[in-house]
Parts: sequence; C-alpha cells; structure tokens
Amino acid sequence: MALIQVNFISECLMRTVTLNAVIPFDKIRMPGAQKKETKSFKTLYLLHGVFGNYTDWVSGTCIQRWAEDKDLAVIMPCGENHFYVDCQANGERFSEFIGRELPEKMRALFPLSEKREDTFIGGLSMGGYGAITNGLKYSETFGRIAGLSSGLILDRLESAEPELTERVFGPDFKKTIFGDPIIGSDKDYHALAKRLADSEKPLPEIYLCCGTEDDLLEANRAYARELKDLGYPVSYEEGPGGHDWEFWNTYIKKVVDWLPLEKTESIHSGHVQN
Repeated sequence: MALIQVNFISECLMRTVTLNAVIPFDKIRMPGAQKKETKSFKTLYLLHGVFGNYTDWVSGTCIQRWAEDKDLAVIMPCGENHFYVDCQANGERFSEFIGRELPEKMRALFPLSEKREDTFIGGLSMGGYGAITNGLKYSETFGRIAGLSSGLILDRLESAEPELTERVFGPDFKKTIFGDPIIGSDKDYHALAKRLADSEKPLPEIYLCCGTEDDLLEANRAYARELKDLGYPVSYEEGPGGHDWEFWNTYIKKVVDWLPLEKTESIHSGHVQN
C-alpha cells in the first residue's frame, strides 16, 4: 500500500493543490494464492471537515489499513473551509474540482476504475455536506455516497447572525462561499435530491451516520427519512459518540464494509493475514 502526496495545478481553483492518495498497488499475495487479474482500483474520494486538510483522514483514522484490506484506492483532497462548493464571489470552482477535475486527473495518474459503480465519495462534517451535494450533483460519476456526521446546516445558515459566521469563518462568509440564494441552488442538498429523484437518472446508494451526542443528529435523521421518501436506497446508522475522531474512526470502517468490495488475502507490513 502506497501513501502518496500529490501536487498538481488545478484549472478549477487556479493554483497548485495538494492531496493524499492511498494506492494498493504493491500488495504481496499469500504463497499459493491464485494470481488475480490486474484491474483498475475501485476508488473512494474522502473529504475532510472544517479547519482540516488533506492529512486528516490518515492521521485521524485507520482508513489506510482498511483500504489495504479491500484493494481500495482512497483520494483525500484539501477543501480548505469552502464546503466543496463553487464560490460565486471569487470564482473558485470547488464543486467542479471534486466532481469532474479531480477524478479526471487521478485516473490519468493512477490505475483507477472509470466505472460509476466503482467510484464513491464520502466525508465527515463539512466533508459530509460536500460528499452529499457533489455526489448528487455529479451522480454520473459517483455510484455511492457516504456522509459521517454530515454538516447539514442550511437551515442554520439561513437564520444565523452574520457576526457568528464571520467570527468563525471570516467576513462575508455566507455570501462568499454559498452565494444568494442558497435555497433551491446546487448547494441545497434538499433541492439536489429532489431534482435527481425526479429525473430518469440512476440514484446513488447513500450511507449516513451520526453520533447520538452530536448536535447534528436530528438534521441527519431527518435527511435520511427525506431521502428514503424520495426513493433513494439509504442505509442510516447512529451510535454513541459526538462530533469527534473516535466516532469517525469507528464509522469509516463501517463505510468501507458497506462499499461493494472484496477482502483480499495478502501479506501486510508487520503481519501476515489469511
């Protein structure tokens, strides 16, 4: 399993971006095991939360080990604090970067599957919001969506005092990042889900989870019900925990188990698995 830091110039963001990539290209098969046909890797695009960066998932969870068990490539970009949306005010196209440019660049660089059914997106908190909105917006790219403690905060943003959001995120945060109006736009996860459900396009499978001590619990429960009512195949779980890495480390393992992957026999660094 290779952990690779990648730097490249993004046309959507007009600057050099950095990401971590976990690529299971070097697995040593068990002695006597049947040699498997070489194929492109199934891929999970994994988004970090607010105030985080591209190193969060590797430093905060065991995603590298669990990806190795299942021959899963994991791409972890940096979303800054931009909620992975196209920003009207400054022209930074984070949504297009996640939904179009990033898969194109990564498939050119690594042997990743181009099939929709092999391509997944997930994230935590702000990254959960980004996974849901971009997974729905670019449903022709992503076959499955996973949101952990997703930042489903549109109602709060609409009613929040500017002083509060600016104190946390900086001046003119709502206008700069989300634009106006938010409701009904491609940043509105309710509108995106409804539009896709009303279309003839295939719906992605969706996994949502949240901790029972998390302030976002009710919003995640309600959105899971909403998606089910619209006809989406939804798996929803909740369990003890708050908005923290202990919960996310537990539930990213559940996400990997939920994905359509097969466990492979191999020799890992430090131990032999059979």
